[in-house]
Amino acid sequence: MEEMTEEVAIAERKVYQKRPAEKDIWKKLEILTDAAKYDVACTSSGVDRKGDGTGMGNCQKAGICHSFSADGRCISLLKILYTNECIYDCKYCLNRRSNDVERASFEPEEVCTLTMEFYRRNYIEGLFLSSGILKNPDYTMERLYETLRLLRTKYRFQGYIHVKAIPGASPDLIQKTGFLADRMSTNLELPTADSLRLLAPNKTRKKILTPMRLVQNYGKQNKEEIQLYHNAPRFVPAGQSTQMIIGATKETDYQILKVSEALYQNFGMKRVFYSAFVNVNQGRRYVGERSDLLPAQTEIGPPLLREHRLYQADWLLRYYQFEASELLSEEHPNFNIWLDPKCDWALRHLDVFPMEINRADFSELLRVPGIGYKSALRIVKARRMGVLTFQDLKKIGVVLKRAIYFITCQGKMMYPIRFEQDSILKNLMAQKERLPREVREVGYQQLSLFDDVNFREENFRNEETICM
Repeated sequence: MEEMTEEVAIAERKVYQKRPAEKDIWKKLEILTDAAKYDVACTSSGVDRKGDGTGMGNCQKAGICHSFSADGRCISLLKILYTNECIYDCKYCLNRRSNDVERASFEPEEVCTLTMEFYRRNYIEGLFLSSGILKNPDYTMERLYETLRLLRTKYRFQGYIHVKAIPGASPDLIQKTGFLADRMSTNLELPTADSLRLLAPNKTRKKILTPMRLVQNYGKQNKEEIQLYHNAPRFVPAGQSTQMIIGATKETDYQILKVSEALYQNFGMKRVFYSAFVNVNQGRRYVGERSDLLPAQTEIGPPLLREHRLYQADWLLRYYQFEASELLSEEHPNFNIWLDPKCDWALRHLDVFPMEINRADFSELLRVPGIGYKSALRIVKARRMGVLTFQDLKKIGVVLKRAIYFITCQGKMMYPIRFEQDSILKNLMAQKERLPREVREVGYQQLSLFDDVNFREENFRNEETICM
């Protein structure tokens, strides 16, 4: 009898292993990780929360998807859509309802299982969960909330979670979800309301900005509660972010940068991400009428260099005390693709240079090409000990090959230089600025969880170095 029972148990295990559901979850994973790859607003910086020892994972010194954190570690997030089914028909989106693509949807338990199993195998350190709109915004947000609730309570997952706030969902659902997530994001999609009406007629600027305002207000209230009650639960401790598609419509760099500046100032945004437009629908079969409103994808590929310049300018807005109207204007609406925004600004404002390194204040030093935020701090600190020379600046970390055209030490420049715009421009361009690999190769590649990537240190540089 015991032998019979054991045989039945073995047979049941074999049947269980062959169940379609076991294969379905991997098929869903394949579909929904691929569908999520065009969402670049995937960051895990800004939160430093330790686990309490009762669950699995923590948020200590988290970093960025497939990149390096501040302490040098390579961090990965499981980046998936809950579903690629969508009731909307945004013309730039791979998952638009009129596209003939294979559809899939997870169940909350399936997302939890994947997250925990990948975490146990040290593949990931957190979860980035986005979604198409299934049935309606409230239903979708409720599914996302239920997934996070199970992860935090049933599975005791204390690692990093980034989740989307669905435009149009009820404030209560967004608030409940925010207490379970480390970061929330609502994609702005396109820079202007006119572009949104043209390419995403089912969405409105008001619907998108409403959850942003809710997250901002709930965050302020939560900070006040924490000051009164130190054990109060934290609401979106890593703040919120958003993403804009660049190149799908005709906005200038100036318009895009002004929108970003307004988001930082008025919505307390942690990060604004820029996604070079990739025409993912070109050549696809449509269920409905296809649109000719999108620019065709050329052999040149996505506008990655433009995206790169916007990221550099964004860094200047956030850390270098620049304003959008200083970097660009209606008369000068787009960045010079041959120069980084800081060098471009300096060449157009030679009247404030050359700057004496031993007298310039911190805010002035930040505007010198080749001097980064940390370098400026070191200069101010080192000047207390004595007069600085060019050799001292090199040891501090100043990129002299850019800075020498804009600074003096004790009233003298490092070399005799013709202080003229054309001459300086020629010298700067001769240096051949080192661009990120994906910009140099002018291609598009999305890293998957299982890519065999050679993470060499020289392939990744600190963002500050790029903007110096």
